[in-house]
Amino acid sequence: MLNLNFSIQKATWRDYSQLNDLDRQCFSKQDQWPFWDVIGILTFPGYVRLKAVYDDQMIGFIGGERNTPERTGWVTTLSTAPDFRRSQVALRLLDACEKELDMPIIRLAVRASNEPAIHLYEKAGYLMVNRWKKYYAGGEDALVYEKRR
Repeated sequence: MLNLNFSIQKATWRDYSQLNDLDRQCFSKQDQWPFWDVIGILTFPGYVRLKAVYDDQMIGFIGGERNTPERTGWVTTLSTAPDFRRSQVALRLLDACEKELDMPIIRLAVRASNEPAIHLYEKAGYLMVNRWKKYYAGGEDALVYEKRR
């Protein structure tokens, strides 16, 4: 495990290029966000958008949104650059996003085959509460995880 001195900062539209690069490093082509989704997460009011920065480079990103009527926050994306995995980047981003969302229930969806992410979420106190059949491109199921605060 790396011992890094990185910071967590709010992301803005100015981070588009670095977020797009990070997305390409972390996700297969079928799971990369389209242009307008990236612009949306970086600009729409009310969204949580945080980046992990090391040496002026974005090494991680998390996005979240609130469903206020249901008193639920959703983590919509979480990524860590491959060279910085297992260095607390994802856990610190997740913790910061949970605090920013400030909801009693936080949920997220993850590919059923993404064992490293599932391990991370379980380590952070999330429990599986649902399974969405054929949710992802290619027909893979999504596992829905939830944390009550």
